[in-house]
Amino acid sequence: MASKKSTILFLPGGSNKVRKINVPNVVVFFFVSIIILITLGIGWLFTDYRKIKTQIPELEYLRDENRIQKIQLIALTQKIAQINRNMAKLQEFDRKLRVMTNLEPSGEHDQFLGLGGSNSNILKSDYHLEKVHKGFIHQMHKSLENLETEIAVTSISQTELSNFLREQKSILACTPSIKPVEGWYSSGFGYRISPFTNRREFHKGLDIASRIGTPVIATADGLVLFVGREGNFGKMIVINHGYNLTTRYGHLHKYRVKKGQYVKRGQVMGEVGASGRTTGPHLHYEVLLNSVPVNPLHYVLN
Repeated sequence: MASKKSTILFLPGGSNKVRKINVPNVVVFFFVSIIILITLGIGWLFTDYRKIKTQIPELEYLRDENRIQKIQLIALTQKIAQINRNMAKLQEFDRKLRVMTNLEPSGEHDQFLGLGGSNSNILKSDYHLEKVHKGFIHQMHKSLENLETEIAVTSISQTELSNFLREQKSILACTPSIKPVEGWYSSGFGYRISPFTNRREFHKGLDIASRIGTPVIATADGLVLFVGREGNFGKMIVINHGYNLTTRYGHLHKYRVKKGQYVKRGQVMGEVGASGRTTGPHLHYEVLLNSVPVNPLHYVLN
């Protein structure tokens, strides 16, 4: 069976004869298909080119945004590294304070969890954001978790230390430590021969001779417990300092405080006098611990 053919006519100009070529239909179909495919391909390439061209500004924007994000991530990890160093310094300072105050070290605080720093490879210009995300974001999350834990532990430790120092400060402020009046010691603490009975008796305080009207000051912070006359001691002031400490000031001439008043160390409370039973103007000064008289000289710092 002969295959079907198509005839192609060539019509040259002038007087040349018409030429005709018989071409099988299969060949014609093949060439037509090739032409159609080439046309479609050119059309697709042209459309794709226009599409890409319209996306170029967006791609540039995304590229710039990625670059900015990488810079921000690098800055963040450097900030975390700085916080890490500051936390280590804070913990070292906490440790030194505990040594100075004889506080037991915090068990939870001994092991520093550590916070990750930045990776130097991230700083390279050819380091892609995707690679940054893989190793770096996980590192940051872990570091921030550790930092949160360390802040909580350090906060507890600092609160404990602060409470201890506050208590110590309060104890020191309320502990008699200065001389209550200017003058010279005329009689000490302990057994002596009484100038009135000429017998051996226990002197519960310290006598400091001075001129009448010399200011008498509080030797520590405290609350005025008593202001008035007290037997042989004449005009007296009693201060409750807390922590089972009490001071008494006798033979006064004048009062400058009232019962219930809070006084600070060094505050003037009265004046030296000669009230009560006395051989001359002086201050009788007592320090009592748990209501038991103790030597006031042990509570006077040079």
